[in-house]
Amino acid sequence: MDIKELNLKPTEELKLILGALYQKQGYKKFKMSRFEEYSLYAANEDFLSGDKVITFTDLDGRLMALKPDVTLSIIKNSQATMEAGERFYYIENVYREDKESNNFREVSQMGLESIGNVDIEEITDVLSLAVKSLAGVSEDYIMEISDMEFVTELLGSMNMAYDDYVHILRLIRQKNKDGIRKIGAQAKLRKEQIEVLEQIPELYGSPQETIARARKLVVNTAMADALDVLRDVCKGLDERGLSDRVRIDLSTVNDIDYYNGVIFRGFVEGISANVLSGGQYDRAMRLFGRNVGAIGFALYLDEIDTLYYEVGAAAVQTEAGGAGEAGPGEGSAAVSEREMINIALPKGRLGDQVYEMLTKAGYECPDYANNDRKLVIESKDAGLRYLLVKPSDVAVYVEHGAADVGIVGKDILMETEPDVYELLDLDIGKCRMCVAAPVGFEDDRDRTLRVATKYVNSAKNYFIEKNRDIQIIKLNGSIELGPILGLTDVIVDIVETGTTIKENNLEVVDAFKNISARFIANKMSFKFKNDAITEMVSRLRER
Repeated sequence: MDIKELNLKPTEELKLILGALYQKQGYKKFKMSRFEEYSLYAANEDFLSGDKVITFTDLDGRLMALKPDVTLSIIKNSQATMEAGERFYYIENVYREDKESNNFREVSQMGLESIGNVDIEEITDVLSLAVKSLAGVSEDYIMEISDMEFVTELLGSMNMAYDDYVHILRLIRQKNKDGIRKIGAQAKLRKEQIEVLEQIPELYGSPQETIARARKLVVNTAMADALDVLRDVCKGLDERGLSDRVRIDLSTVNDIDYYNGVIFRGFVEGISANVLSGGQYDRAMRLFGRNVGAIGFALYLDEIDTLYYEVGAAAVQTEAGGAGEAGPGEGSAAVSEREMINIALPKGRLGDQVYEMLTKAGYECPDYANNDRKLVIESKDAGLRYLLVKPSDVAVYVEHGAADVGIVGKDILMETEPDVYELLDLDIGKCRMCVAAPVGFEDDRDRTLRVATKYVNSAKNYFIEKNRDIQIIKLNGSIELGPILGLTDVIVDIVETGTTIKENNLEVVDAFKNISARFIANKMSFKFKNDAITEMVSRLRER
């Protein structure tokens, strides 16, 4: 019977198609228990996507966990050796922390793991299946590949402090060139070293061209070897007719304690985050005392289900490179690529400043100046759509793909930590995040310090670094009233001129972060509208 005749939901149909594909390539289905001993996850919490796990005590008194991950269980149960490898695929639900809802959610995944002798051929085989899996979801996909050794070996050659190493690594992931420059200077790196690091976020594009640019930055054999691996893998994909939608992005780096070598992510137009992620994790195997290689990936079915729902249960592709296999170019459930660039602008004075800057860069929307109450203003001739939103919501619209790009204060990015690219410091909307206290205040470290702020996470992080016990009282406005009324001892807030602070008999104790407006981009939009977004950043940088 043809799968189409079963009248299944698109994701159920996808599971059957991909399951058949994986089995054909020698993968056996792995079924894990719903529960696992908590010690497995406690000892390897850095491997997980979050730091919280649902736990309970079973009838024998053992501390158990509702599974937050599949790969760790496969590692634990695999008997693979370098001589006799094992291949598994799985369809499982895991339970992970959802920071937005401040709760746990059930996540449906399908993926595979190959453990044993992971050579170039095996890496290429796994990536081929990953590409076909993406193509089974939509013909509008991009597979993004990197090799962690390129960046980690470059950073390792610069002999910086570990904290600076981790900080710069995070900035590279965010494609934050301005941040890299500042932290590089603080770390006392040489000018030429900082200039090299600033180029890493721009190492994105077609394999041949991007690898050629990256070779100019090589400083040791390990970096050159990493590029050789990427070259050989991309050549293998090209020989299989699977390279058209493959890109290299050398700013992609996973957890350095567990992952190594080739890593990759898959994006589908219409879904704001990656729907597939994977890579080599030989280091994780060694932490389990296993001297074998390992590589795998996971496909996030819930995200895909949302896409199918939005486009009206469109059909899943069923053919590619052979009967029953999924592949590119043969029908799609993804939405069509949108021509418009959607820009989230903060309402108010900052938004007006930014719009003036964008106009000078060539991104004028004539109806903006005449607008009174409309929240969406567009110029189809220019291919622009401005979304006028509350400043604190800009990052939300961009992270979830309602806007392609946006302008937001660094204070909001620090507080909410959205999963976006921070592409440019616009150098406007300048202020400072400060601790302020009544004039003459002396901190008594024998008692808990009471802090009024709307920047809860930023305040927590600041005082953790100071090793200071605090009680935070969240206020959303008129923060200065906290100390005046005796509600709190100090405040944490952004300060522009300092006039309000002085008028309320307060003084700045520590100005710990300079704030300005940042240009951010949605990760999916950056892949599918790369030329337009890169051009916009370039024009704004040259203003």
